Amino acid sequence: MLYAFNPSFLALIIVSTLLGIATRSYINFAFRKWSEVPLRSGLTGAQVAQKVLATNGIRTDGALVGQQSGPGAPPYVRIQAIGGKLSDNYDPREKTLNLSEAVFASSSVAAAGVAAHEAGHAVQDAQGYVWGRLRTSLVPAASLGSSAGIWLVILGALLFRSLPLGYDMAMLGVILFGCAVLFQVVTLPVELDASRRALVTLEGTGTLDPEQLAGARQVLRAAALTYVAAALIAALQFLYYLGFLRRS
Repeated sequence: MLYAFNPSFLALIIVSTLLGIATRSYINFAFRKWSEVPLRSGLTGAQVAQKVLATNGIRTDGALVGQQSGPGAPPYVRIQAIGGKLSDNYDPREKTLNLSEAVFASSSVAAAGVAAHEAGHAVQDAQGYVWGRLRTSLVPAASLGSSAGIWLVILGALLFRSLPLGYDMAMLGVILFGCAVLFQVVTLPVELDASRRALVTLEGTGTLDPEQLAGARQVLRAAALTYVAAALIAALQFLYYLGFLRRS
């Protein structure tokens, strides 16, 4: 049985749990540490994001979302505050850069790093970054795979002995879950590139001095590790399910 006791599944659960706890603890530690260090420039997270966007030719001066003033005009992105902790994100469909309350109005090294990172995603979108486009195209399949894939694997495993359809159902679940894994893998270069763009702009514009830049880099490195861990956990799960089908 798929979830009956076996050493491989137990090891998967332990490794996944430990990785999740370790990466969440590290990002919380880094963000909390550098949230207490104010920016010498006094800029808020929203202002830092605006500066990163402006440096890359993207305007945010009150225009409608996605509006352009004429042929060849620079794109507009709206920056807005949202609720939640570390819920910051960029929505390429609505052209909105959403910053959590701890980032939007905060003037700290951590807020600057996170805001610049999310602005980096807006720059990727404006410049047609290929990995970003690929990730966006994978969203529907990844959503279906993460929500339905595992349940199809479980249901198929339960029906192995009673119905021939069980194996096909489980294999379909593995394939769908593989789409979610692919999404996690493609996410890695997208996130790393957004951080690279953020740090290059922060350094090039003098928004952060070397000491504060090192702090922002630590925050972004901690955030990157959460994506690495998520991709690794998803890949391990995928290999476990695939191995189960091969043994069946």
